[in-house]
Amino acid sequence: MSNVTQGTAPKATMKEWIGLAVIALPCLLYAMDLTVLYLAVPQLTEELKPSGSQLLWIVDIYGFLVAGFLVTMGTLGDRIGRRKLLLMGATAFGIASVFAAFSTTAEMLIATRALLGVTAATLAPSTLSLIRNMFLDSDERTFAIGVWGTSFSLGGAIGPLAGGLLLQHFWWGSVFLMSVPVMILLLIVGPKLLPEFKDPNAGKLDLFSAFLSLASVLSIIYGLKQVAESGWNLVANLSILIGLAVGYIFIRRQKTLADPLIDLQLFKLPTFSAAVIANTLLVFVALGTFLFVAQYLQLVLGLSPLEAGLWTLPSAAGNIVGSLTVPILVRKVKPIRLMIGGFILGGIGLALYAQVEGNSGLAYIVAGSLIFSLGICAVVILGTDIIMSSAPPEKAGAAASISETAAEFGGVLGIAVLGSLGTAIYRSRMSNIVSTGISAQKAEEAKSTLGAAVALSKELPADIGASILEPAKQAFTDSFQLVSAISAGIAILLAVIVYAMLRNTKSNSEKTEDQALDAVS
Repeated sequence: MSNVTQGTAPKATMKEWIGLAVIALPCLLYAMDLTVLYLAVPQLTEELKPSGSQLLWIVDIYGFLVAGFLVTMGTLGDRIGRRKLLLMGATAFGIASVFAAFSTTAEMLIATRALLGVTAATLAPSTLSLIRNMFLDSDERTFAIGVWGTSFSLGGAIGPLAGGLLLQHFWWGSVFLMSVPVMILLLIVGPKLLPEFKDPNAGKLDLFSAFLSLASVLSIIYGLKQVAESGWNLVANLSILIGLAVGYIFIRRQKTLADPLIDLQLFKLPTFSAAVIANTLLVFVALGTFLFVAQYLQLVLGLSPLEAGLWTLPSAAGNIVGSLTVPILVRKVKPIRLMIGGFILGGIGLALYAQVEGNSGLAYIVAGSLIFSLGICAVVILGTDIIMSSAPPEKAGAAASISETAAEFGGVLGIAVLGSLGTAIYRSRMSNIVSTGISAQKAEEAKSTLGAAVALSKELPADIGASILEPAKQAFTDSFQLVSAISAGIAILLAVIVYAMLRNTKSNSEKTEDQALDAVS
């Protein structure tokens, strides 16, 4: 621990620790809402019959709009109060969940998922900024962030298990209703236990910057989806280019504003930039590959939603163990060593995913998910702590917004890019499959997604169904293998990049950076 920070900050009281438990509720809910949807994909695909592009929109538009609105909502929380924003968002999220549960078309589910994303963006910014203000002692803050990470892990564990139980007995929409009692509990205990924080000197909210950030993200992701659906074409190219151009305008505008939505000065700190890159790209591969894992368990191995949920428990256990032990290990091991070790573990776990074959990949999935979850905990918890410690206290809200936006954007990009890549590989493998006794329209749907192929095979005689189903399973497995191998390479490359950035910072003896790194050592 740095001599500058150790022993100078006041310790948290019982009120702050109880408040931390309340803060964990929306984090728990967010993870639950994300993971249960993966298990519901096969059922909603069969009932709503979305296209390949619509399915990707259903899965990732939630995190996509969270990322788009996160900075804006964080700035709004500084003005009206972070607790007030949290409770307002909880109410809206519960209502949106009910509408999502009773969606009757793919378009309606996409719209309600988008509404959930907007309301979830009111919840996310409050968590880290509240932790930064409530826990001033660096050791306590690291532990609090570990609890914060554990809440996501618990949500990831509860989500598939509870979702599997619901899907075993009820329709796919029931998974969205799980959030309602959690939000009601938050609304009851939040006003009594959670302290309010507000910036009395908050600057003007720049709505045009908020519009630019959202437009840039939406345009780029839409272009990527068009590439997956139809290949490189005029619409896809223009959408991506427009998104990049709007993003450039957004960045230029932040440099001219007295009260920018994103404080670009923070990125001049090498430790801050390294931590943001690490968190963003590791979440990118984590969520991108988890989409394949959930479908592989149910559609390739033929497990029920409940069985698939049970087989995700080892991964959840790894997340919980990692989240609780990293704050302890960091007192004896340098953060940079723990982070590099986390990247290596993550790469090994993803490499195990790449070994899956047909119906014999369950052992690789369980072992890979356990190892990967242990690795990602070290990177995300320490990366988040470095981000918060690098920023001065008066910029805690800006740092929290950047940290959460980067993680959300990484997740959205992971699902969009890796999901689109997997879809393209699947379609390529299925393009030469000749189907007899099946209408051209049905055959084309089966060649679009594995879920559609499984649903079609159930409607056909056994021999004809097998002629579509078996090649479809193999095509999906091929796409899973390649995406996992690419993700493993990204994890190892990140280890090299982050090590170089943090090592160079240390060797240059920049006082500010050394203190920021020491704050989590």
